[in-house]
Amino acid sequence: MSAHCMLTGREPGFGKNISHSHRRTSRRFDPNIQRKRYWLASEGRHVRLTLSASAIKTIDSIGVEAAVARIRARGVKV
Repeated sequence: MSAHCMLTGREPGFGKNISHSHRRTSRRFDPNIQRKRYWLASEGRHVRLTLSASAIKTIDSIGVEAAVARIRARGVKV
């Protein structure tokens, strides 16, 4: 599963692990990505979205229809 949020566009950040001896190795900071299924009443079907935890909270406040409109405005196919 790709670590990209469809609504907010959050993606992994990159950095370094630093050991006690100060050796640096690459690491990746992944956002909290979940796959969630919503009922889209306007189209009469379910949609499965890949969302970050913060985007799920956003959908709870603005609604699924508005969120799908924002996702499509970003050019992502739903």
